[in-house]
Amino acid sequence: MEHPKNGVPTSQLPPLRWRKARRSNPSGNCVELAELPGGAGIAVRNSRYPEGPALIYTVDEIAAFVLGARDGDFDDLIARRPAG
Repeated sequence: MEHPKNGVPTSQLPPLRWRKARRSNPSGNCVELAELPGGAGIAVRNSRYPEGPALIYTVDEIAAFVLGARDGDFDDLIARRPAG
């Protein structure tokens, strides 16, 4: 598969298996990810707009993001909620 451009409508992508995190809430406020065929990358879309644009990242870019999130690199961006 040729590497698609960022912002491509998901309808222009081949059929994909979209996944979201187990921690996603039932109101649909989440992102979904799908592996592109042939290792062409990872597509990311807003679950509220499944036909809307998808951002395309390489596997290495997604790996760097996930590892950074695990390390707490983005913790300051999350609004803190009081316990309880």
